[in-house]
Amino acid sequence: MNEAVFAGRIQFAFTIMFHYLFPILTMGLGVFLAVLSTLAWRTGKPVYAEAARFWARIFAINFAIGVVTGIPMEFQFGTNWSRFSAFGGGIFGQTLPMEGVYAFFLESGFLGLFLFGEKRVSRGLHWMAGMGVAAGSLLSGYFIVATDAWMQHPVGFTLNAQGRPVLQSFWAVLLNPYAGWQYLHTINGALVTAAFVTGGIGAFYLLLGRHAEFARMTVKGAVVSGLILAILQVFPTGDMDSKNVVRYQPVKLASMEGLFQTEQGAPLAILGMPDTQHRRLIDPVLAPDVLSFLAYGEFHSSVAGLNQYSKDLWPPVELTYYAYHIMVGLGSCFILIMLLGTLLLWRGGLYHQRWFLWILMLSVPFPYIANEAGWVVAEVGRQPWLIYGMLRTSAGSSPNVAAGETIFTLLGFAGLYFVLGLLFLLLVGRVIAQGPAGGPPARPSLGDHGATA
Repeated sequence: MNEAVFAGRIQFAFTIMFHYLFPILTMGLGVFLAVLSTLAWRTGKPVYAEAARFWARIFAINFAIGVVTGIPMEFQFGTNWSRFSAFGGGIFGQTLPMEGVYAFFLESGFLGLFLFGEKRVSRGLHWMAGMGVAAGSLLSGYFIVATDAWMQHPVGFTLNAQGRPVLQSFWAVLLNPYAGWQYLHTINGALVTAAFVTGGIGAFYLLLGRHAEFARMTVKGAVVSGLILAILQVFPTGDMDSKNVVRYQPVKLASMEGLFQTEQGAPLAILGMPDTQHRRLIDPVLAPDVLSFLAYGEFHSSVAGLNQYSKDLWPPVELTYYAYHIMVGLGSCFILIMLLGTLLLWRGGLYHQRWFLWILMLSVPFPYIANEAGWVVAEVGRQPWLIYGMLRTSAGSSPNVAAGETIFTLLGFAGLYFVLGLLFLLLVGRVIAQGPAGGPPARPSLGDHGATA
């Protein structure tokens, strides 16, 4: 790999991984906002409206920083990856603009109405704005995932005389069989993140003895929903997403599990260190036959190892393997944490066990790490392909961009993103310091004026 391609990959990896920190919470918190808006509208209880206003302020800051950090990625398609854009632009040139429409117009429009229209519009319309925020974030996420799914499993096209894909069916791309479970796994991961963020901030307030009613409601909702979502992240969404990998990208599966030799009754690697030079796992802890069962539903099915494929078709095995095991290991911890919280809730001790509140608060960064690790598996595990089976990464870069130019702009992005990251932390920290009472005053209940949509 030449230096320019490597520099382009590093720059895109840095910018997209930093940017993705914000859509993770946007997609998850949008759904929580919709639930709180519904509860506020249906019950008229001030605590739900207060909570919705509080999380909407954090959502708005997160959304704004996400938009700013996402812009440089769009330009990189033209600057660093022009041959990729020329090759596949006829396909993802349909889906990416749709994401922009939903993110910038639907989501931001409804967010403005939700934030500033509470005392100016009816309760029903304000509730619809909350639903629109959630719908916009979920729809924009789907178009991004559909674009990535086409790169993982290209469908809905024909090849022209120059060998480039030409869109034949937009619906085939949008309903790509790879996209459905990948999207559900992605969104569920965002919801898990939202559960930990809301629960962590609620735990922070309980530890300080502030905003007790809001904090108890938040922590209770976080642990109950978090347990359900953490389990769903493993099954069915994670399991079915992995079955797409088994079907369409078996070499990625072998890298995820550090499986170097084809085996009948393949073991699941719980621990181990991949050694690509000697094609083995060092000091492995294995669950016999389990990988065969998970992949094909039978304990003695044959699972193809990396030895089945030319080495130039291998992804970076170590990075794929470790990212996958970080994701799975953290996912297992999330289930245990939320199960423990639910048991404490059942026994009446959730709000008073300070050791658990500390665990919940300090766990906030880890869903972000798990989500990022999952995308590393998806994207690094696809290598050496930009578009799987069609366009190699080395063939998608811009021919006239020097490595030094890319490194120079990467340093600029790093400095800018450092400032944006600090700004985000300061703004969110200010909202948390103000607490849920720091927003606009609550509206009167339905019984006070009977407003309807």
